[in-house]
Amino acid sequence: MTVTRIWEIEMTARSPISHRGELIGTTAIGRRMKIIQPDGSVELVPVISGNSFRGVLRRIGEELLRDVLDYEGTLPLAVAHTLRNGGAIVKTQAEPITGRRLHQLRELVPLLSVFGGAVGAAPIDGCLRVGHVVPIVTEATPILRREYQGPIPSRFDIEALESYSHLDDVTAGHAGTTVDPEAETGGSGSPMMRYDIETLAPGSRFESWVQLVRGSDLDHAFAADVLAEFTRSGWLGGRTGIGHGQIATTITDQAGGAPVVDWREIVASRRSEALETLLALPA
Repeated sequence: MTVTRIWEIEMTARSPISHRGELIGTTAIGRRMKIIQPDGSVELVPVISGNSFRGVLRRIGEELLRDVLDYEGTLPLAVAHTLRNGGAIVKTQAEPITGRRLHQLRELVPLLSVFGGAVGAAPIDGCLRVGHVVPIVTEATPILRREYQGPIPSRFDIEALESYSHLDDVTAGHAGTTVDPEAETGGSGSPMMRYDIETLAPGSRFESWVQLVRGSDLDHAFAADVLAEFTRSGWLGGRTGIGHGQIATTITDQAGGAPVVDWREIVASRRSEALETLLALPA
């Protein structure tokens, strides 16, 4: 018996959110998506891509799996890359993982069953689908999944531009170069580089969704645990090292009940098999 579930997600930014679409000069422009309005006009609305959101969930899932299987420092780089980032399709003489081997891999490593990945020359499909993270603004109303009470801001209200300075390391690294800490430029002509980042302001609200499609009970339990951890420690976008991306999250499970198995207990009981299978994956 398979399990299909959908979770509706609402997030509120607790710090600036940045998700670069392109770089113009020294300005990082946020990613935007065209949305056709009811009157036929087109608006460019800032969004966090589903690819970025899925990547955050995958990294959370990999950390949960690593804690259970305790494989820190034991896996080949290519396998670790597959688990954390999805891997890459490469030419190999090894046979692709199909049939019984694939079924066993899904049972032993729910991360790959839920998120998929590239193993050797063949991709493994995951059973998880995610949506773009869309800001709750008037220009995005045609594609919002739910109705919201109260005034909704315009995209122009939540967009911001933040400026930063950075020491020109190339110039500062030259012999004889000194930097005056009291000035904006170095003592021998080494300027402070200035760059700008488009962000979405703290307090901005967003919606998204996550769907598990015909997964197993183990997949359901793993996905639910990943989302629960996302509500506690998840983030959006990039530049988290300088304080961006902090969010508060609420999740609604629209259909079905809670997971009926403990994925941690099941996976931990077969740790040796799981590690042996991961070590045997084609690099």
